[in-house]
Amino acid sequence: MIRRVAVLPQPPLLIPELAAGAADECAELREACLQAVARLAGVSRDWVVVGAAAGAPEVPEHASGSFRGFGVDIRVSLSRVTGAETELPLPALVAGWLRARANASSVRVHLVDPAAPAEHCALAGRELGEPAAVLVLGDGSSRHGPRSPGGEDERAEGFDAGIRDALAKADTGALAALDPALAAELGAGGRAPWQVLAGLAADGDWAAEVLYSAAPFGVGYHVAVWEHA
Repeated sequence: MIRRVAVLPQPPLLIPELAAGAADECAELREACLQAVARLAGVSRDWVVVGAAAGAPEVPEHASGSFRGFGVDIRVSLSRVTGAETELPLPALVAGWLRARANASSVRVHLVDPAAPAEHCALAGRELGEPAAVLVLGDGSSRHGPRSPGGEDERAEGFDAGIRDALAKADTGALAALDPALAAELGAGGRAPWQVLAGLAADGDWAAEVLYSAAPFGVGYHVAVWEHA
């Protein structure tokens, strides 16, 4: 059985209506993300989604939600069978938007707390089993350059270069070894989801390809696809 993992960032700027004047600047990133989830849908129309949100709330299956909290009332659903609207965390909203773009049937969202220790993340990954299609959402450091959201930190470039290399090599050991304290200092919200991926993919030989890696708005964004045959 072929298994695929798509690793994506989750900026609201992915959605053209939310990007406003930056829509063109986001075009390359958006295209890479859409290409990655199209490949995911090529394996299965039912996805497991891994993201991070404070408190790791439960996300109801089939729920719907809206990006109105980000300025535009764009509604999304976690499945083709639209359920009751609720307040969904950002990873679930982005997953719902991507699901529709890729014509997938459903997404089951599993959230971890951004501050969860590495061993907790690894266990969460192992407990997911061996789903055919997994979408992992999380951003790199928010401290690239003087205009970055978190303020410039010279360590950000090296941190995200390490993430890019780990994703390019399917190096679960490198992801598992990420320092939660350093990631928090650098505003890297993807640390916990990446360590869930490390637990999920620890056993097996994965092929990997990075489709995008840059920090266009002072935040590290990485898009990669892993495959296990």
